[in-house]
Amino acid sequence: MNAEDRILLAHGAGGRLTGELVRSTFLPALDNEHLRTMSDAAVLPALPPGRPALTTDGFVVDPPVFPGGDLGYLSVCGTVNDLAVAGARPLWLTWALILEEGCGHALLQQVTAGAARAAAEAKVQLVAGDTKVVPRGKGDRVFAVTTGLGVVPSGRELGDLRVQPGDAVVASGTLGDHGATIMASRHGVQLRHLRSDCAPLGELVATAFACGADIRVAHDPTRGGLATVCNEVAARAGVRIVLEEDAVPVHEETTGVTELLGLDPLYLACEGRVLFWVAAAHADRLVAALRSHPLGRAAAIIGTVEARRGDKAPVVLHTALGGDRPLDLLSGAELPRIC
Repeated sequence: MNAEDRILLAHGAGGRLTGELVRSTFLPALDNEHLRTMSDAAVLPALPPGRPALTTDGFVVDPPVFPGGDLGYLSVCGTVNDLAVAGARPLWLTWALILEEGCGHALLQQVTAGAARAAAEAKVQLVAGDTKVVPRGKGDRVFAVTTGLGVVPSGRELGDLRVQPGDAVVASGTLGDHGATIMASRHGVQLRHLRSDCAPLGELVATAFACGADIRVAHDPTRGGLATVCNEVAARAGVRIVLEEDAVPVHEETTGVTELLGLDPLYLACEGRVLFWVAAAHADRLVAALRSHPLGRAAAIIGTVEARRGDKAPVVLHTALGGDRPLDLLSGAELPRIC
């Protein structure tokens, strides 16, 4: 790779090279009326009726390009999804990149194109951004930081405290695909069909709410996967969650990767899945609505909520053999740099 094909410290210095980078890479891919002004802050239209929802996230995934996505695509999807599961309609995002000196222009262009593709799919705009360059050895190619703004419609209330015994747990699709894909790519494991589940979920979640089901709360199972989210909900709501092993959808290749690498798919990150806690009487209605959307075709009821019982584990997996396996929080970092 020639020197001119790499990022230099001067690209982050605010001078001529910075301007060239913005004009040649970012503006063509991300162009919109708010970004085009190149002002210090995006001045946006008045928010629609409802309550503002705000989220921010950092992305350090390794490798930055993987089957089914890249760091740019992931960063936009992850932020859109955090808004969506909070019940908000995602509207606008900011996007900041931290580049390591020597990062290839080709990688930067691919990551930028991925962010633009995700924004188009999610029907949101990237309205402000920033670029910093750190010396060689002080970073790892490219990191991203995003902030998202959306609006929760009036009357929509979600929260873990709304979860109660008798509720059902619904998953929108197969679990652990993103984590399995990243780890397989990192270890050079060849995959035939498995790809990251990374996708923007705004429309899928909107479909879920439109069906009229009494959804108590929704979460996207990113770091720590299904088991971690269930532990967090159980702790906040003061309930016990029982998952059915036979009902939890797991892709065959995800199972193969986890068995090969000694991992548990129940703890693997997803970047395009939603977990819903819903009134049991409405669970079938919710599953039918999810399955009507391309991103929810493998939706399933995977568990139930019970009253907390003394010193019993707050989250258990009812196994195919008839026993109960406690699903505790992990004590360490099983999968670093997964998102």
